[in-house]
Amino acid sequence: MSRLLDPRILMAIKDLNLSAKATIDGFMSGINKSTVKGQGLEFSQYRSYQPGDDLRSLDWKMFARSDRYYIRESEIETNISVRFLVDASASMNHQDGEVSKIAYVRYLVASLAYLANLQGDAIGLYVFKNAGIYTMAAKQDFQHLTRLFYQLEQIKPEGTFTKPIHYKEIFAGTQKRELLVFVTDLYQTNNEIFNLLDTLSTLRHEIIVFHVLARNEKELDFKGYTTFEDLETGETIQLDQTKARAAYQEKLALYLEETRMRMLDRNIYYQTISTDQSLDQALRDFLKQRNKLRI
Repeated sequence: MSRLLDPRILMAIKDLNLSAKATIDGFMSGINKSTVKGQGLEFSQYRSYQPGDDLRSLDWKMFARSDRYYIRESEIETNISVRFLVDASASMNHQDGEVSKIAYVRYLVASLAYLANLQGDAIGLYVFKNAGIYTMAAKQDFQHLTRLFYQLEQIKPEGTFTKPIHYKEIFAGTQKRELLVFVTDLYQTNNEIFNLLDTLSTLRHEIIVFHVLARNEKELDFKGYTTFEDLETGETIQLDQTKARAAYQEKLALYLEETRMRMLDRNIYYQTISTDQSLDQALRDFLKQRNKLRI
């Protein structure tokens, strides 16, 4: 099962339900020794059922949803609304080999949505693309999860990031706790993504930002190409990768550190994630880091 967690193989499956289940099964099998707790995507420790375990500790809801027996070792009251925000501007078409950013994001969001649904949380989807936002209000049931998978599959990145609209009205929410999970490559021209984050921060939701990067853009390794085109503006530049690589990586490291500090100033949880990283490992790293911040 673990080989299904490779992003390239997940893409070949072309079934978000199956791939999400494979990812979460792999993730759960790797967290037996530690309990990850915290607001939003809260997680009680699970482990696989072993002969002799007290049957009263079986989580029957987990069995009904995953067809696997799990023991819940600690109880944490959950029941939140998790809204997934997806950047679908043209830059998300960026590829490293066979894997594009948007393809990776589909499986990442599907896996987190699957996990949230298993925990009984309501899930919603908001896709930011060019002139507007596709909205799918948060709801808790398996049919809703299936619809979310379908909408993820329909995403076709194009244009620039959504122009400012009535963000407060869309994300004002209810009195219940809400978690906003924003997945983006943070490509922006006029600070539009941080303007969105500033608006969301005023609503006092908990915000998680996954900053999606590709290995080739981190390392400036594009197999000898010398002409590069901006996916959103169409502008091109000539570049000698070998000569530019050291300065490029230094500037990228500075940019990522500045971005991390900007997120910290806004009390936003921020994590970079690479499209060559296995999804179950990405989930473990994510929840492990969140747990450290709350200790």
